Amino acid sequence: MNFVPYAVPVFLLMIVLELGWGLFRGNNTYRVNDSINSLSMGLLSTVTKFVFLNIGALAFARISQEYAVWSFDINALGHWLLAILLYDFLYYWFHRISHERQFFWGSHVVHHQSEDYNLSTALRQTSTSFFTTWVFYIPCFFLGMPISMFVSIASAHLIYQFWVHTQHIPKLGIFEWFMVSPSNHRVHHAQNTDYIDKNYGGLLIIWDRLFGTFKAEDEDQQAIYGIRVPLQSWNPIWANLHIFAGMIRDMWHTRRWGDKFRVLWSKTGWHPEDMIERFAEQKSDLKQFEKYNPQRSSRVNGAIILQYLLLAVLHFWSAGQTTLLSAPLLWAVVIAQVAILIVIGAVLDAKASARSLEYTRLLGLSAMLWVGYETATIGSDWVSWGVGYLIVSGFLTWICVTDDPQPVTI
Repeated sequence: MNFVPYAVPVFLLMIVLELGWGLFRGNNTYRVNDSINSLSMGLLSTVTKFVFLNIGALAFARISQEYAVWSFDINALGHWLLAILLYDFLYYWFHRISHERQFFWGSHVVHHQSEDYNLSTALRQTSTSFFTTWVFYIPCFFLGMPISMFVSIASAHLIYQFWVHTQHIPKLGIFEWFMVSPSNHRVHHAQNTDYIDKNYGGLLIIWDRLFGTFKAEDEDQQAIYGIRVPLQSWNPIWANLHIFAGMIRDMWHTRRWGDKFRVLWSKTGWHPEDMIERFAEQKSDLKQFEKYNPQRSSRVNGAIILQYLLLAVLHFWSAGQTTLLSAPLLWAVVIAQVAILIVIGAVLDAKASARSLEYTRLLGLSAMLWVGYETATIGSDWVSWGVGYLIVSGFLTWICVTDDPQPVTI
C-alpha cells in the first residue's frame, strides 16, 4: 500500500504550522520563492510519473517471478522487520552513491538545491529517479519481497523523512544514536566543508556510524544549505537537468576518448582536465555566502502563491484521473502543468522572458483545446473548464509580468 497520497494533506498542514511557528518565534525559515520552487519540484516529480514508464516495476516483477531465491511472509512480523532493515540498508547505499558518483548525483541533486531548510524542502524531489533509483533495490526482489510489502515500506520510509527537514527541533539525546533526526539530517543538507557528504541514513543513523560517514551537528558551526556550485535559477526543468547537461557538454568537448566515457562514472564534481578551465565552475564563497534571492514585490509573490494553488487543484484532479484519461489527454494535462511551472520559475527569476513564455503557454494550450474539440477528443465541458483555467491563470501571470521587478520581497 502506498501511504504517500494519504500523507500529503498532513505534509501541507505541517508546512503551514511550521511557517506559523517560525513567524511567532521570530525565526522564519521560509521564503516565498524558495518554498514555491520546492513545492513545484515535488509536483513536477509526481507529474512525470503520469507518463513515463516505470522501468523498475517491470524489472521487479520479472525478478520476483523468475529469480527469487527466498520468500518474505507478509503475515510474519519478523519478516516485516527484516524487510525494513534490508530496505533501509539499501537506501543508505543508494543515497551515498547518489552523492559520490556524478551520474546518480545528476538525479539526486534536486533535493539539495534549496538554500533554505524547512519542511517544504522535504517535498523537493527529482523527476528523473525512474532512470536510477530502482537499481539499488533489486536485492529485495531476488530475496522474494512481495511488491505490496516493498511499496508499503518504501512509502512509510519516505514519510518518516519528512519531519527531519526542520530547523526548529534541537538534538534529541539518545535518539540521535540510532535514528535519523532533524539535527543529523541538517548536517546532511549543509554544504560546509566539515558537513558535506555526511549522514546518508534514511531511517537508521547506525549505517553512517558503521561505515564512517557520520557527523554530529556542531552547535558552533551554523549550517549553510544548498550545493557548492549554486543553481541560481528557479526553473524546475533546468534544476532537473543541469548536471546531466554539464556531463554531456564535457563528453562532447573533451579531447580524450577515455575521459568521454569516464564522465559517466566519475566521482561527483570531477571534470576532464581540458574542461576545468574552459568551463570553470563558480563555487560559493561560504565566508560571504548570499542566498539566491531575486527581488519581487508582495503583489507578485501573492499572485504566484494563488497561481500555485490553482495549479495544485488541476494537479490533484488530474492525479485522480490518470487511469481514466486517454494517452493524448494525459499528455495534455501534463504539458499544461509543466508549462505553468516554467512560467512561475521565470517570474520568480524576474526574467524578461516570462512575458513571452506566458504568451506561448496561453496560445499553445488554447490551440490544444481547439484541436481537441475539433477532433472530438474532448467535449464542450473540457473546453469550458480549460478556458476558465486559462483566463484565471493568465490574469494572475499578467499581474506578475506587469509589475516592477525591483520592490522588496517578502
